[in-house]
Amino acid sequence: MGEFDDLLEANKSFADNFDLGGFDGKAHAGVALVTCMDSRIDPLAMLGLKHGDAKIFRNPGGRVTPQALEALVLGVHLLGVERILVVPHTKCAMTKHSEPVLRELITKASGVDASWQSFGVVPDQVAGLREDVRKVQSHPLIPDTVTVGGFIYDVDTGLLSPVE
Repeated sequence: MGEFDDLLEANKSFADNFDLGGFDGKAHAGVALVTCMDSRIDPLAMLGLKHGDAKIFRNPGGRVTPQALEALVLGVHLLGVERILVVPHTKCAMTKHSEPVLRELITKASGVDASWQSFGVVPDQVAGLREDVRKVQSHPLIPDTVTVGGFIYDVDTGLLSPVE
């Protein structure tokens, strides 16, 4: 496992000062967040939250996938979630290419035919965000008492912009 030695060593240092144990797994601020896997996003810090405050689901493009909906339903009914934010971001790689172009790029990079793989590209980020917010709001297992909002995170300024 030599390829992971640097990370395992860093983990030992992290564990030496670990003080996050004992959490009950609930979202103590009542927040769930669906956002992109992009490393420029620090989900807790951008909302002024700390460990234990929120449930976070990350995927390419920050889309509300069936898996994200599963996580949100669990969060709402078992983990104290009362507010849900859906937050894609500016300069997202998932907005740069069409599905066929992305499949072609992956095929060339991997040497394996990727024509069958879906990547969930986002041709219109604002329209996709509105659709995702509606998906959450209309889900039969997410009650109307849960507040759902859509926002675009600007990776250059750190600001969230609401999308109605």
